[in-house]
Amino acid sequence: MRHNKKFNHLGRKTAHREAMLSNMATSLIMHKRIFTTVPKARELRKFVEPIITRSKEDSTNSRREVFSQLQSKMAVTELFQTVSQKVGDRPGGYTRIIKTGFRLGDNAATCFIELVDFNENMLGDGGAKKAKTRRSRRKATGEAATAVDTAAAPKAKKEPKAAKAKTAKVTETVEEVQTTEEVKNEVENVQTTADVQPETVENKEETAAPEADAAPEEKA
Repeated sequence: MRHNKKFNHLGRKTAHREAMLSNMATSLIMHKRIFTTVPKARELRKFVEPIITRSKEDSTNSRREVFSQLQSKMAVTELFQTVSQKVGDRPGGYTRIIKTGFRLGDNAATCFIELVDFNENMLGDGGAKKAKTRRSRRKATGEAATAVDTAAAPKAKKEPKAAKAKTAKVTETVEEVQTTEEVKNEVENVQTTADVQPETVENKEETAAPEADAAPEEKA
């Protein structure tokens, strides 16, 4: 009988269970995330978090203690070089368990366990928090007023454009009228000059003729 013993043997003997947890811890340290069942993940959390806490102190004794549990040199170097630097400021709680449903076949509850500080997506969502806003009628009325102002602003802008277009047309018509008047004046000036020139020629001939008549009389 169990008699309030909360230790989960996972249906294995001691040696088998310790070897399994050691392999799972090595995989978690190397890959930062593994998929397994919920009972195994809970037991792995109890096994691997004290090892990560020991890796914060990089000494020969700590490395030997960790190696006696993991039995992998590569996992030990990865733990002391990269993982311990990321979790140096965290006082525990290095892992996260997220359930993923039930497995086909035996309907076992599945999940994945990961190292918290190596999930960049979760860290990004937690860091950028949205500012809380409070709804009120005053803000709604103010927003409506601003919307009305913005709706009326384009109309006010369009009216000067139409006025400018009208003034431009008026100026063009005025310029055309002025040009036509100038042309008429030039034509009239040309006509007047043409009428004046023959009279001057006739006058010159008349003045020249009396002089020619007077010249023979003087010789006689």
